[in-house]
Amino acid sequence: MSEDAKWPRASAWLKPVAEQFADAQSTQELGKSSGFDLAVFGVKAHLTSISATNAHETPAAIRAALQRYSLWSWQHDTDLSTLVAADFGDVENPDSPEGEAETAQLTARALEASKLAIALGGDNSITYAVAKGAADFLGDISKLGVITLDAHHDLRDGVSNGSPIRRLVELGVDPTKIVQIGIADFSNSPEYADLAKELGITVISRSELRSRSPKEIWQQAIKIAGRDGAKIHVDFDVDVCDRAVVPACPAAAPGGISADELRQFAYLAGNSQNVVSVDITEIDATVDAADQRTVRLAALLILEAAAGLANRA
Repeated sequence: MSEDAKWPRASAWLKPVAEQFADAQSTQELGKSSGFDLAVFGVKAHLTSISATNAHETPAAIRAALQRYSLWSWQHDTDLSTLVAADFGDVENPDSPEGEAETAQLTARALEASKLAIALGGDNSITYAVAKGAADFLGDISKLGVITLDAHHDLRDGVSNGSPIRRLVELGVDPTKIVQIGIADFSNSPEYADLAKELGITVISRSELRSRSPKEIWQQAIKIAGRDGAKIHVDFDVDVCDRAVVPACPAAAPGGISADELRQFAYLAGNSQNVVSVDITEIDATVDAADQRTVRLAALLILEAAAGLANRA
């Protein structure tokens, strides 16, 4: 790819954490006394997925896709080079109780060092361990709310990419502080839909986005998930999108939300003071379209969240 000193690439901005410290005389030089603005790390989960996936290949693919983008947002008049972003590496073997503990520990460390932590999946099973790490960082599970952008309820039995929300409820997350945006028709069973209702989970279906803006829906979601001062974890299961724009998401269906809508939600998440952590999941980079449209969208979700973070009040 061509090089231009006046067109810095986003991939160069996301430096390994050790390199960030090596470049600075002190953490104060990194933008704030306690560390970084943004912490990114990969969680290579794939072994418990309901459908076969090579989602463990995706964190590296998303990082590589960042080279396609700059750090400038015209819409928000924002240069992301003002933020200090650090790459905390990967959890290589997250598909076990020990691996989930490692993921939770890495999430907590990332939050100790930054304003916003972004986990790159891996399948959607990582939502459980990443959100648990956020709760561990907060010191109280009751202080955590959850927002999902997902076509599915993820309330299945067992341990898989179909169960993280049920597991978080069992862990102690208040289900009345869980909001699910984009739940799709013909993608869930009546049993799990009834369970979501019984638990008091707020469901904002795909159809509601046809008449309401992402901003309006987001304001409702953060009010519910952030009740009583709770901090929020946001799960971006990319199969919430229309299958045409995310061919690397095995469970995506025709008629999902648009890539632009998902990008808007990522900006709003980054811009919300009470959002502490985000995950991006359910992409199998090895089956993406030749133009890499799915992993490129995932890379843009990082940048949109970062732009939101840069413009927090």
